[in-house]
Amino acid sequence: MDAVELAVTAVRVWLGVVMVAHGLNHARSLDGTAKWFGKVGFKLPRRQAQVSAFGEVTIGASLVAGFLTSFGAFGLIAIVSVAFWSIHRFAGLFVFNRPDEGYEYVATLALAALALAAIGPGPVSVDAALGIADELDGWVGLGVAALGVLAAAAQLVLFWRRPED
Repeated sequence: MDAVELAVTAVRVWLGVVMVAHGLNHARSLDGTAKWFGKVGFKLPRRQAQVSAFGEVTIGASLVAGFLTSFGAFGLIAIVSVAFWSIHRFAGLFVFNRPDEGYEYVATLALAALALAAIGPGPVSVDAALGIADELDGWVGLGVAALGVLAAAAQLVLFWRRPED
């Protein structure tokens, strides 16, 4: 494994660990997460909390394993795009702008996921072991991952309204 392959693997695994941890945190405090989803304008807040927790854990596990990596990147981009549009964009760039927190964190996750989808999962991945890593990276990976923005837009159109201030 060369330095680039090691770096790609480290980024992929770390993105996965972050998503799994985020999802487990949502699952652990599902009632609070649902209440928060309702407060920020989501319809069916309990269902949104459940889907969010399950999605984050599943996406994270996919990235840790390097299994269907472009689709994991798609999911990560979808989740952070929803977070950006519904919460973080109102606070500006910096994450320390309370109470809503800025978008630097979610934008960084989205761009890292997009780069990972284009580069591929690295040699230590299920995708590589299955011989599909090269089929799902490059332009195909970018395309699949970028569709996460469309998935986010669909969720926002169907389930979110900016709450009245």
